[in-house]
Amino acid sequence: MNIEIKDDGKKGAFFAMENSEQAGMMTYSWAGEDKFIIDHTEVNPDFGGQGVGKKMVMAAVKFAREKEVKVIPLCPFAKSVFDKTEEIRDVLA
Repeated sequence: MNIEIKDDGKKGAFFAMENSEQAGMMTYSWAGEDKFIIDHTEVNPDFGGQGVGKKMVMAAVKFAREKEVKVIPLCPFAKSVFDKTEEIRDVLA
C-alpha cells in the first residue's frame, strides 16, 4: 500500500492507494507554518480492518518529523491512534 501526500500550503491530504484504488484519505489543514490539524479520516469500506487509517496517521507522523512541525489530531480516529501509541506523541502540538 502506498501513501501519497498532496499539499497546497494551506490544506492537504494523505491518500492510501492499493494498486490504483483509493483505500483511504486523511485530510489536514495548516495552522500557521509549524503545525497542521488532522481533521478527517476516511477508509473505503472494501479496505476496512486492514489498518489503513493507522497507516495514514503514521505517514502524517513521518511527514511531521521530516518537516519538523507538530500535529493537532482533531479527528477522533487520529486522536485515538495518538492516545494508543506513545512513541508518536513527540509530534503532538
